Amino acid sequence: MLTAICGINWGDEGKGKMVDLFSRDYDIVCRYQGGNNAGHTVINERGKFVLNLLPSGILRREVVNVLGNGMVIDVKHLTNEAQKLREKGVEITPENLKISDKAVITMPYHVLLDCLEEERLKDKKFGSTRRGIAPVYADKYMKKAFRMGELFDEKSLKLRAEEIAEWKNLTVERGYGHAPVTAEEILDYLYTFGMIWKDYVTDVGSFLTHANEEGKKILFEAQLGALRDIDFGIYPYTSSSSTIAAYAPIGAGIPGVKLDKCIGIMKAYSSCVGEGPFTAEYFGEKADFLREAGGEYGAATGRPRRVGPFDVVASSYGIRCQGADEVVLTKLDILSAYDEIEVCTAYELDGKIIHEFPSTNELLRAKPVFEKRKGWRADITKCRKKEELPPEAIDYIKFIEDSCKCRLSYVAVGAERDAVIKM
Repeated sequence: MLTAICGINWGDEGKGKMVDLFSRDYDIVCRYQGGNNAGHTVINERGKFVLNLLPSGILRREVVNVLGNGMVIDVKHLTNEAQKLREKGVEITPENLKISDKAVITMPYHVLLDCLEEERLKDKKFGSTRRGIAPVYADKYMKKAFRMGELFDEKSLKLRAEEIAEWKNLTVERGYGHAPVTAEEILDYLYTFGMIWKDYVTDVGSFLTHANEEGKKILFEAQLGALRDIDFGIYPYTSSSSTIAAYAPIGAGIPGVKLDKCIGIMKAYSSCVGEGPFTAEYFGEKADFLREAGGEYGAATGRPRRVGPFDVVASSYGIRCQGADEVVLTKLDILSAYDEIEVCTAYELDGKIIHEFPSTNELLRAKPVFEKRKGWRADITKCRKKEELPPEAIDYIKFIEDSCKCRLSYVAVGAERDAVIKM
C-alpha cells in the first residue's frame, strides 16, 4: 500500500497530525519534498512536537522514516531538531531514519541569499521564510548544489567547495555587495554538521524498492499544499518544489511505482502564510478573532497566518490537483465560536461570477462571494462519533462535501491524536 498525505490549500492544513495518526498502520513514512521552511505540529500522549524536516512518523518507535531525494536538507537544523526530540525521549538512529544520498544540502549562503533578496525586494517581497529554500533549489537545477552522498569523498568535496565558492561570489559579493563566501567556510560547515549524519545516508531508492516488493506499507508525507506548488500554485508566490501527490514516488526515490491512494487534508476554514493572492482573506477584528481561536501562527517561523473562511473555489482546485481519493477536514472545533459561518462559494472577477480557480494575475483582481451557514455554538472536542455532532455541524460537513465534490473520510475536532471522527 502506497499512500500520500498532502495539503489541499496553502499549507498548514494539519498534515502532521494526520500522518501521526495514520502512521500506526504503516511501516515507513517518507518526506519527499521541501525543507525546513514549514512545520508540522503534532500533539500526542508524549507531548507537543514541532517537526520541520523529520517525518511525523518519527514519533512512533516501530516506523522507519525517510528523507527523500526531493528534499533540501539544512543539516545544522536537522541536528538541532533531532537533539530536541531526543531530549523528549524520541529515538533517532540509522535503523529508524534513512536519508537519501541524492538529497540536496541547504547551505548558510543559501539562507543569506534568501534574506538579501527579500530585503532588496522590500514591499514587493514574496514572503519567504528566509530558510534558503528558493536559492538551494535554484542551485540544484543549475547543478551547483552539494548532495548528501558527496559528504564522504573528501578530495572531491574540497575541489567542489573551491569551485562553488568562486561561482557563488559572483552573486554574493559582486551582486549584493556582501562579504564573500569562502571554501573554508563551506567545508567547515559540511564537516561540522554533515558528517554527523554519515551513518544515516543511504541509497533510499533501493531501500524503498525492496520494502515495496516485500509488501511493506509506505506513507508519503507532503509539506505545504497544492496552492504553493511550483507549477500549479499561485506562482510566483509558491514554494520551490512540487507539493503534488503525484510527485511523491519521484521525490522519495522510487519513480517507477504508482500511488494506491491519496488523502488530502484541508481545514474547516482557510489559513495562509506568506504573500500572494488570498481571495477569501479576513481583515481587522474578523481576522484577529479567527486567528486567535485557531492559534494560527506558523510552526516553523511563528509568523501570524492570514486567515479567512472556507474557500470552495480554491479547495475544489486543490482536490483536483492532488487527485485526492478522500479528504480529511481539520479544526472543525474552531468554528464552534460562531453563530453564523461564512463560506466563500465563488469569486467575482471583472464583474462575472466564476467557480474555477483562475491564474495568479486574475486572482489579484478576484473578490470573494460569501454564503452564510448556521453555526452550532457548542463544544465538539469530546465528540468521537458523527452522531454526537450537532446537526448544524453535520450540515456544514455535508455542504463542504457537496460543494467540493469530495468524500470526507475523517473530521478532526481537536489538536490531540484521538480527537478525530471517522465519517
